[in-house]
Amino acid sequence: MSIYEKLGKVFGVSTKEIDVEEYMNAAEMENVDVMHEPADHYIKPVALQTESDAELIKKELGNNNIVLMNIAEMSKRPNTLKGIVDDLKAYTEKIDGDIARIDDEKILITPKKIKIIKSKKTPAK
Repeated sequence: MSIYEKLGKVFGVSTKEIDVEEYMNAAEMENVDVMHEPADHYIKPVALQTESDAELIKKELGNNNIVLMNIAEMSKRPNTLKGIVDDLKAYTEKIDGDIARIDDEKILITPKKIKIIKSKKTPAK
């Protein structure tokens, strides 16, 4: 018995009724996590490569997702990077979100009502 037949039995569907290969390649299955239930919010990694990626980040923040932005590629163009970060900073302030640099290559951006603690605590001795 193939894996497809076993899955068909589990879900109560005959493999003759559906084309599993076609189903798995369907466009709507592209971003589906079949192992877990959908979450209310996500942490989304975004590599900032062009100025248009800032609009994608704003869209994700509008969907109440947290964005972990990788700026490694854009750091080769510091003036452009500064402009984009300034724009995203103004946007996050407008929506009551937050933004903080994590390291040389990553910036964390949160949607409304999620704040980042920016002070570092030293461990107790």
